[in-house]
Amino acid sequence: MAAEKVVVLGAGRVGRAIAYDLQSSGFAVTAVDPDPRHFPWLARYGVATCQADAADPQVLASLVAQARWVVNAVPGFAGFSVLQNLVRLGKEVVDISFMPEDPRALDPLAKEKRVRVAVDCGVAPGLSHLLLGAWYAASRRLDRFVCYVGGLPKERVLPWEYKAPFSPVDVLEEYTRPARLRRGGAVVTLPAMSEPELVEVPGVGSLEAFLTDGLRTALDSIPVPSMEEKTLRYPGYRDKILLLLHSGLLSRKPLRVGGGEVVPLEVTAKALEEAWFLAEGEADITVLELFGEGVFADGSTRRRFSLLDAYDPATGLSSMARTTGFTATAVLRALHRGLWQEPGVLLPELLGQKRQLLEAVLADLADRGIRGREEP
Repeated sequence: MAAEKVVVLGAGRVGRAIAYDLQSSGFAVTAVDPDPRHFPWLARYGVATCQADAADPQVLASLVAQARWVVNAVPGFAGFSVLQNLVRLGKEVVDISFMPEDPRALDPLAKEKRVRVAVDCGVAPGLSHLLLGAWYAASRRLDRFVCYVGGLPKERVLPWEYKAPFSPVDVLEEYTRPARLRRGGAVVTLPAMSEPELVEVPGVGSLEAFLTDGLRTALDSIPVPSMEEKTLRYPGYRDKILLLLHSGLLSRKPLRVGGGEVVPLEVTAKALEEAWFLAEGEADITVLELFGEGVFADGSTRRRFSLLDAYDPATGLSSMARTTGFTATAVLRALHRGLWQEPGVLLPELLGQKRQLLEAVLADLADRGIRGREEP
């Protein structure tokens, strides 16, 4: 029997991890990207490649014509339009573009086309939201949920002690977009990077945590009175970013310089590319700490999930690429096995309410050396 065809749109750090893992697990994968830099690496593992721009609807239709499954790993600014075109084409999709738009707008179209479209399937949002859904389903009352998450270089090198697993401009966006959270049952908005605290992480030490806008659809899909997400960095990093912010270097307002106009945020991001570049073979770690409080069906009042993952020297895949990409592939395999059959836009916090599906995802991750620990 011929292997089922999957097209992965985007062959950057995360996209190549997705393509590698799906090819290794028996799918026939084609990775698509306008930049062919990662194609030689993918070819070593038997992944077919195609240099093309998936943002062009006609090109996209040709690229995915023979595939049932598509993984949308394009940059966030293009994510919604590409996803919309894929649904119109009747494709089943797992999406990690983390688009600024609300993907639920495509739910009627997905149901009309009878396709499953799983969105936000990374590590956070993604794995974090799967567990949130599982805890909500297993509780009589879930009162509080907190997510701490961060990708960090294993070696701390001054001045930044940070390397970006994604484009610096996408990282800086997290520090300028207001953080939405729940307090007292209401959605409130606070400045990004506010409410800093030190968090002790076993195996890592003290990390600095601050608010960021990562809860996304969970804000109104799961009725938990208190919910927040905080990003983790090495202590002192936040002050350096605030210095950039208060100096106007993260502003989107154009400035006239030398007869032309420049956007400070874009210039800063470009300037940080070298300083924040995570080189091939450079070790990184991913930290995910989740906490839940309430009344659970077994009578307990607390839940905790801890994950500490590291760079894999055998494949050369970064930890952030592994934890993000392999969560997406695990969700795809779970859907492929029929563990969720209803069509529509599928949110991870809703998928996680099906315990069999969550356990399948966790087992897939464990098989790939990504092992979290859940404690009652």
